[in-house]
Amino acid sequence: MNFYTIQPPPAIAEYVKFFWVLEGEASVKKPFIHRSMADNCAEIAFHYKDRLDKITVEENIETTFSSGIHGQTQKFRRFIAQGNFGMFGAYIYPFAIPKFFSIPCAELSNQLTDLESVLGKEGKVLENKIIISNDNFQRVKILSDFFDNKLIKNQQCRHDILSSIHYIIKTKGTKNIQKVAKEFCLSTRQFERRFKEYSGFSPKLFSRITRFQSSLEAYGNKEKSLTHIAYDCGYYDQSHFINDFKEFSGYHPSQYFSGQAEGTAWKS
Repeated sequence: MNFYTIQPPPAIAEYVKFFWVLEGEASVKKPFIHRSMADNCAEIAFHYKDRLDKITVEENIETTFSSGIHGQTQKFRRFIAQGNFGMFGAYIYPFAIPKFFSIPCAELSNQLTDLESVLGKEGKVLENKIIISNDNFQRVKILSDFFDNKLIKNQQCRHDILSSIHYIIKTKGTKNIQKVAKEFCLSTRQFERRFKEYSGFSPKLFSRITRFQSSLEAYGNKEKSLTHIAYDCGYYDQSHFINDFKEFSGYHPSQYFSGQAEGTAWKS
């Protein structure tokens, strides 16, 4: 299994956290299972080898797109590869969606959408360029140029709201929402409405997902107990931590942090 990230050029770093690559070997007899978890950010992804298809709740396999957008989500999903796979993508902040794709952020919340449905013919052209590229650094250049062009053309965002989203991510979802609104000189009602417009979620839900995401960073740290992880991430008690973790990942945290959970081979 090969997973690595590539930093974006400065011109788009406010909107793109990183580019990523996931490659591996799989077969029908020895498939690869991946689980995506609740996430406050979105991803644009391209399959340049065999695809990872979606496993439904009923354990059926549904064909996924060759390229598309995983919107910011409060759900976990399972995917399967039954052949050698290669994926390239960009991990983007939610407010990048209206900037890059000219659609409201909330339209993609909890959605998996193929790129052509969002961008039309332009999406198919971009997909073809990415798939036939010689390597992933060339893919970074192509997608960075695409994003940069969109930033020039599309509407301006409210920088106070963008800054508040960055602030909640930086502080790992631990800050009181009313205090955050006051920090950015907005009433709580104004803040909640505008925040959802650019993040796809209410500030409270976004903060919960952010706090959960911060707990995943403790993966592989054998010195931390679940109680320590919970308190370090701002949970008031372990039961609150367990409930959120199960809702957003489908795992009990003890199962996930044991290192034996399904679909975590790419983290090793």
